[in-house]
Amino acid sequence: IYIHIDLCTKLFLKQVAEHYEQVIGTDVSESQLQHAIPHPRVRYAHTALNITDEEVIALLGGEDSVDLVTVATAVHWFDLPKFYNLVSRLLKKPGGVLAVWTYCGIEVSPTFDPVMKRFHDTALPFSDNRAQYAFDGYKTLPFPFQSVAGFGCEGNPLPLAIPAKLSFEGFLKFLRSWSAVTTAKDQGVDLLPEKVVKEFEAAWGDSKLVKSVSYKAFMLAGKVKL
Repeated sequence: IYIHIDLCTKLFLKQVAEHYEQVIGTDVSESQLQHAIPHPRVRYAHTALNITDEEVIALLGGEDSVDLVTVATAVHWFDLPKFYNLVSRLLKKPGGVLAVWTYCGIEVSPTFDPVMKRFHDTALPFSDNRAQYAFDGYKTLPFPFQSVAGFGCEGNPLPLAIPAKLSFEGFLKFLRSWSAVTTAKDQGVDLLPEKVVKEFEAAWGDSKLVKSVSYKAFMLAGKVKL
C-alpha cells in the first residue's frame, strides 16, 4: 500500500498498517516526514518535487506492485494527469485501488455552524482555485477510474461524516492551517482578528470545552480501467 501523507493522515497510516504487510508513506516535505509516527510495517519515503516518475516507481516497488494508493485532503493540489498516470502504472491490475478523500467543513452545533459558514464565505476570495474541488465535495474532481461499488465515483463521491473530539484551541489551529488564511495574511488581511475569535468562542460556549464534532468528508475510489 502506498499513501501520500500529510498531517491529517499520520494516525491513519498507523491504523492501515494493522491490515497490510507493508505501508509506504510519502511526502514532498522532509520536515513532515520527521513528524511521522513510527511503525514496524510502515516505511517513509521523501519524494522531492524534482524526482522523476521512474524514480518514484522504483522507490515504491515497481509497476503493478501496489494494492492501494490513498491520498487524504491533498489530491486537488496535484498535477492530476501526471499523478493519475503514475498511479495507473503503480497499481496492480485488475485489483489495485486508488482512494482519495477530503473534508469540507465541520459541524459543531446549530449555534456554532452559522458562524463557521460566515467565516468560510469571508475566506473564500483568498482561496486557491484548486481548492474549489474540495469546496464542491469532489463532485467536480476529474477521476478517470473504474468505480468501486459503494465507494463513490467520478461526479458522485461518497459522503462521509467523520466524528472527532476537538478543543477550542485545536479548532483555532485548524482554521489557521487553512491556505486561504495564510494567503490573506500574506496580503495584509487578518481573517482571524480578536473580534472574530471572540465570536467563535461565544458560539463554542466555553473555550475549555472539548466538543464532539463531525467533519463533512467525501470519498472517491476506483480501479485502473482496462
